[in-house]
Amino acid sequence: MAEKKIQKIEDLPGIGPTTAEKLREAGYTTIESIAVASPAELMEVAGLGEGTAIKVINAARDALEMSWMSAKELMEKRTIVGRITTGSRALDELIGGGVETQAITEFYGKFGSGKTQICHQLAVNVQLPMDKGGLDGNALYIDTENTFRPERAVQMAKAVGLDPEKALEHIYVARAYNSDHQMVLVEKAREIIEEKNIKLIVVDSLTAHFRAEYVGRGALAERQQKLNRHIHALQKLADTYNLAVVVTNQVMAKPDMFFGDPTEPVGGHVLGHAATYRIYLRKGKGDKRIARLVDSPHLPEGEAVFRITMNGIEDE
Repeated sequence: MAEKKIQKIEDLPGIGPTTAEKLREAGYTTIESIAVASPAELMEVAGLGEGTAIKVINAARDALEMSWMSAKELMEKRTIVGRITTGSRALDELIGGGVETQAITEFYGKFGSGKTQICHQLAVNVQLPMDKGGLDGNALYIDTENTFRPERAVQMAKAVGLDPEKALEHIYVARAYNSDHQMVLVEKAREIIEEKNIKLIVVDSLTAHFRAEYVGRGALAERQQKLNRHIHALQKLADTYNLAVVVTNQVMAKPDMFFGDPTEPVGGHVLGHAATYRIYLRKGKGDKRIARLVDSPHLPEGEAVFRITMNGIEDE
């Protein structure tokens, strides 16, 4: 007898209709989302035993053939990667054509360097059709410092030809009050990603709560572990649902640096290794901002100049 092909959650061994419903309610709606889950996650949300959870995850991975693949196959898989325009052609070119799905893009810089403005712009631009630089999708915006302003999104929506009312309806905002709340919001995001056609998750700022709550060297290890878990949860969403993740980060001074710019992003090596693209923003003259691509898996370091106007992010 031929082996049953696994196409939906109920086809996995040990998963009955009730368990499948529990998994769906918790946001595990696809074979992919189960394949990248940990046994502990499935044990918690669906009440599975450890042995069953491992069996279910392994069956999901086997169904998706999650093992070695040739670089050519990987190249073909990357054809579904989408990009969101920032509004500035120069900035888009710097990062390879816009903000990429299946990746974490980090913007860091001092206060007033344009981080939040870019986040607002991307939350609007993701709604544009693909031929205009969008993804025909909606945005989830996790606001940790009370800096999201619907009025600003309205200005930007008008400038790109979107109905302002509809544009606001397609940005789902949650205020995170501490680092634990911030992590829960990301964990619960999968519950609405498919339902609301989410193609962009913004966390502005990623590190503010972690930095405020874990002070001093004694708390550093715990802070970095939590931050690491949080970033991996974001990357998992980016991979599973082919969406873009954009995070902002603060900078801190390096008093021992005598040459160059004495600032570096908060978050240390954990964030440095996790972000796919790292862009350093700084103020230029007037409304000009300079973006420097600091890290990317395949693009050269470089700089781009853009402007922040009433209409949003524009070329100089």
